[in-house]
Amino acid sequence: MSQERLDNHLHLPSLSIKGFRGIKELSIERLGRVTLLSGKNSVGKTTVLDAVQVYAARGHYKVLSELLESRQELAIAETEDVRMHKRFVPDFAALFHGRDVSRCARISIGPKSDTGQLRIEETPLDDEQASNIEQSLSLFIRDGYTQAFKVVFQDTEQILPWVLPIQGSDAARTVERYGGSAYLYSYSLLGRAAWPSPIGCQPLGPGLLSDKEIVRFWNAIALTDDEDRVTQALRLILGSDLERVAVIRDDVPDVSHERSEVGYVQRVVAKLQGQARPVPLQSLGDGALHLAGTALALTNSRDGFLLIDEVENGIHHSVQPDFWRMVFKTAQANNVQVIATTHSYDCVRGFAQAAVECEEVEGVLVRIERKDKEMWAVEYSERNLKAAAKQSIGIEVR
Repeated sequence: MSQERLDNHLHLPSLSIKGFRGIKELSIERLGRVTLLSGKNSVGKTTVLDAVQVYAARGHYKVLSELLESRQELAIAETEDVRMHKRFVPDFAALFHGRDVSRCARISIGPKSDTGQLRIEETPLDDEQASNIEQSLSLFIRDGYTQAFKVVFQDTEQILPWVLPIQGSDAARTVERYGGSAYLYSYSLLGRAAWPSPIGCQPLGPGLLSDKEIVRFWNAIALTDDEDRVTQALRLILGSDLERVAVIRDDVPDVSHERSEVGYVQRVVAKLQGQARPVPLQSLGDGALHLAGTALALTNSRDGFLLIDEVENGIHHSVQPDFWRMVFKTAQANNVQVIATTHSYDCVRGFAQAAVECEEVEGVLVRIERKDKEMWAVEYSERNLKAAAKQSIGIEVR
């Protein structure tokens, strides 16, 4: 391994996760510029990506909420005002392993060194905080709050916007408390400390990017070298027939009002050789969309993380090596740390081939194993990577 590779700065050179969702404890000794996590279905690979996303956001409430909502971890909150308003709110207890929110419950995520880890843990409330809660939640709850949780990162602490009683709760009271907690967060009543600066983090997959996301990403790189990288990625599938890619705007008249108004939609289109009219990118197939989405996400994740779930989706096995070469080179050029998951051997082999060829970029292949509640990581050496580039090494084939 070259000295140049060793000197590359990574946000997470290693990874330790404790107490987070389905992971009781997991340690990965080494992450690379590009890391591929392999393993069987439901072993916990996606949860690892979720943990990295929480770490990158420094445990911010917004990211925690969006993560829980995407996993449909929701409860119904009801406020005790005259309207008896009800709404879905995130079920924050689902963040903790086994949904354990007792006094000893703790989540820790970060590099193996304790100094760089993010923690979410129980904390006592001081008199001022308790008083703020009592005064502010008279419309929401009848019972006092006796327990809270906080985010701790380096020298910064921030009280989380939900508080749970130590004992004597039932389902109805828990639902009420979620509504009150959202209120506390909205009005910043549980802590004044500024959140630490997050690391940019773009999750991708297992589905495809929406039209809106593709347009936003494309507009950010138009007329730059990154635009050429995306075009070259699409040529892995479309070949030399692809001439250009661009965003076009279509005006759409709105006749629903008395006075006619004109709106518009934007979409990414491709100019193909031999075709007079441009073709919408969405009509070129899932493979083209996935390749374009990955290349666009890479070029829009400079100095941050790109997390790709089920990275093999839509990509033919014959294209895998070229796909991974593009990922390695673009990640290095844009200082992006990529962590992806797969349970496809074709994907593993393509990754291994690219890792062996792109010696200046550190690629790490890790297999996640689980037995009962225990999880562990198996890292493949450079020698193993070379073997994987040629033959099977026991990775589950989809």
